[in-house]
Amino acid sequence: MNQALELIAMHGWCGDSRSWEPWQPLWQQRGWQWSCGERGYGCRPPQQPRWQLPGATKVVIAHSLGPHLLNQEVMAAADAVVLLTSFGRFAPEGPAGRRVRTALSGMAAELAGPDPGGMLLSFLQQVAAPASADALQASPACEPIPPEGLARLQQDLQLISDCAGLPPGFPGGARVLLLQAGADQIVVPEARELLEQALPQADVLTLASAGHGLIGTPTLALVTTWMEALEQR
Repeated sequence: MNQALELIAMHGWCGDSRSWEPWQPLWQQRGWQWSCGERGYGCRPPQQPRWQLPGATKVVIAHSLGPHLLNQEVMAAADAVVLLTSFGRFAPEGPAGRRVRTALSGMAAELAGPDPGGMLLSFLQQVAAPASADALQASPACEPIPPEGLARLQQDLQLISDCAGLPPGFPGGARVLLLQAGADQIVVPEARELLEQALPQADVLTLASAGHGLIGTPTLALVTTWMEALEQR
């Protein structure tokens, strides 16, 4: 017997809820109820989604920093979690972590400087690589960022630096899918390995030539197939 699915999706740093627009027709075709979180970096107001469908299988799907941006209560109630090029600890111990922290400090300084937009566009190029940034969904970095949005970007950049493990409330008994990108220029290999170690029960799919933004990959099909299996449980 099929079990109803309810999805909560959360974008990552410097993104917004428009990143889920290519997914929404698939969700609608399957009758899945869904809502998208919004951090409010750009012109869209902040929005924290809540579970609304009693008795449904609750699925969080999040990109990069996304799981750390959701309310703890939302995460704790999830029956399944899909993490797309995400992380627990972003800056691992050792030389790799020192390089990451140096890069984060540089980004924070540029955010506080006269041209934060230039740094954000450079970040988007790294997200998209090895593809072109033109292939990314719309981003707040491509639009005027209001002062409150810039403040959230600064706050969440510090959150990235402080991330030392799975986000609070992460459901220990949940089914988990990790989609890793072998050519990720944002999440270093050591951080990807730490995430897999923290979630030994996870199904792990690695797209060897994919970048952080998963452009030009069969991500939608892979994730949809995995979620369809949840309906049969």
